[in-house]
Amino acid sequence: MSAKYEIIIYWSAEDSAYIAEVPELPGCMADGNSYRKALENAEIVIQEWIETACELGRTIPEPRGRLMYA
Repeated sequence: MSAKYEIIIYWSAEDSAYIAEVPELPGCMADGNSYRKALENAEIVIQEWIETACELGRTIPEPRGRLMYA
């Protein structure tokens, strides 16, 4: 993966899966039956998100590194 976006991974009892969210890329999420699989899927979805944005002529946010949440 060339871009370094923050990925937040958590367990969702409702979905019975790990959920991986990429806050800097709107709507960019993945899931998996393990933490590692959710991360792998997130990396794939990040690349697909970027490719789609390029095809549509949309701006791709620069990775900001670690984000702060309250």
